[in-house]
Amino acid sequence: MRWPWLLAFLLWGCSKGPDADLALIGEARSLGAEWALVNEQAQKKQLTPIYTETMRKKLREQLQSMQSSLTQPASEYSREINALLQERDDAAPGALRAHVEKLKQIEDKLESA
Repeated sequence: MRWPWLLAFLLWGCSKGPDADLALIGEARSLGAEWALVNEQAQKKQLTPIYTETMRKKLREQLQSMQSSLTQPASEYSREINALLQERDDAAPGALRAHVEKLKQIEDKLESA
């Protein structure tokens, strides 16, 4: 009786495509929002330069890791994550939030499909 559930779980874990990437899209969206917040606080001089630089570096590294883990590298969401990665470290928070909003729209569309 356990075998069908185990097989289904293993097949789910091996799935590819947008459904498999959905969690990564959400994580990328969250990282983009965090990056925007860091930049907003840095503009207000509420963060130290070292903290700001460290956070930007870590956020970028995590986004790059997610980008390389996507199963659909030619997808709309992959292109949007790449566009986010093309932003300067000190990008305007509004520019970063625009990418976050596009990722949210893509995520919502995939969840409702």
